[in-house]
Amino acid sequence: MKTKNKKKPDSAALQQVIEDEHRIRKAFKEKDWAEIKGENAWMIFKVMSEFVDGMEKLAKIGPCVTIFGSARTKPGDPYYKTAEEIAYQLVLHGYGVITGGGPGIMEAGNKGAHRAGGKSVGLNIFLPFEQKGNPYIDPDKLITFDYFFVRKVMFVKYSQGFIVMPGGFGTLDELTEALTLIQTKKIGRFPIVMVGKKFWQGWLKWVKEVLIEEGMISPEDLDLFCVVDKPEEAVEVIDDFYSKYLLAPNF
Repeated sequence: MKTKNKKKPDSAALQQVIEDEHRIRKAFKEKDWAEIKGENAWMIFKVMSEFVDGMEKLAKIGPCVTIFGSARTKPGDPYYKTAEEIAYQLVLHGYGVITGGGPGIMEAGNKGAHRAGGKSVGLNIFLPFEQKGNPYIDPDKLITFDYFFVRKVMFVKYSQGFIVMPGGFGTLDELTEALTLIQTKKIGRFPIVMVGKKFWQGWLKWVKEVLIEEGMISPEDLDLFCVVDKPEEAVEVIDDFYSKYLLAPNF
């Protein structure tokens, strides 16, 4: 009787399993004070250096809008084209564009800003699969971070608004953090525009029927964001917000 050959795991998958096990074991390992102090000191200085580098490069960036969305969106996808057009129109309206610096929607945002001759900023992140900055970022405006939380501070600190395109866990994380910071008044109010009514309808339904119904958020929290479909609608929300409050973005 012949037995079927079991599929052997590839080397990359095996290496990932080994690394995951190492992290788990390391978390339970007892450390002496010198080891703890050394690791903490290194991390503190690394975090400080990322904050300093980011702030120095972005301090005079001017009014910008951040575009979030999936890194997996292909150039032929309608969402890619929409993000590119939104970025293009934002530049024509006097804004620069900030993205996460990678492929997909991020690339589309930088491409639209580059095409319009505006500021194109990329806040990249080191990832296991080595995300690289896309070619449409201004060379002097590409910053690569090790720590997600430092990178997210830069998004919030130097943006006058968020355009949230369809995306996965990372996009949801960035969206909900911005909503939380505004809801809790840790930062000032700025416009959050979610693009793609069909894509976001399930999320919005859950927010209304679960979060609001169970008292997890207030009905007025729905006013913290809006959902649109067209590029011109997204840009109009940003412009209307600042004209309504008579604010000069980022100044």
